[in-house]
Amino acid sequence: MAERYSLRYEFWNELLDKAKEKTKLHAQISPGQYGWVGTGAGKRGLGYNYGVTKHECQVELYIDRGRDSEDENKKIFDGLLSHKDEVEKKLGEPLKWERLEGKRACRISKKIEIGGFRDEAKWLEVHETMIDAMCRLEKSLKPHISKSKI
Repeated sequence: MAERYSLRYEFWNELLDKAKEKTKLHAQISPGQYGWVGTGAGKRGLGYNYGVTKHECQVELYIDRGRDSEDENKKIFDGLLSHKDEVEKKLGEPLKWERLEGKRACRISKKIEIGGFRDEAKWLEVHETMIDAMCRLEKSLKPHISKSKI
């Protein structure tokens, strides 16, 4: 168990070091041992997260304003969803839009299936792909987040 946490920590450490060269988005984030690291998206309750499992990873915008915020989260998600075509065109590929019915939070994500934290030989490619996807995700969503009245 400790080995998995140590390996995941190293995965994040390397990713965050490389990310600092391309974006300031996660520059103040420290690596951890969990399956995700993230930072705020400029509005309360919205976060840009990297996520990783043994053999996959993803980038996402996670929407969760906390306790008793399900309706507010869904409203924010629906507002972003109304710009889906424009967002995906700017991103250059489709996203997974998860309203997560019955749950408090919502998620907009891009899964990356070329490897995860257990695929050390692929880390360079995985990290570069994740950083590129995160930069494009932020660039495609930021104007709509900034304009929203949330």
